[in-house]
Amino acid sequence: MVVISSAELRNNMKKYLDLARTERVVIQRGRDESFVLIAQNNAPDADLARAITVDDVIERVREGLTEMFERKEKTITA
Repeated sequence: MVVISSAELRNNMKKYLDLARTERVVIQRGRDESFVLIAQNNAPDADLARAITVDDVIERVREGLTEMFERKEKTITA
């Protein structure tokens, strides 16, 4: 694993994209943000198995909101 600054990535993009094919590159941006750069074909299968689409997220949020409002209506009418 290599840790670099966002400026270093910007100045040497090709170098770090090539490096990300074989290892993780952590990009530190300021004090509070960091990102991990890895080649997509190197992404762990477990991470990909947990991935969901934006459409799935929207649908789950809608379901949660509907359920929340239904519960609130039940408590108001009770």
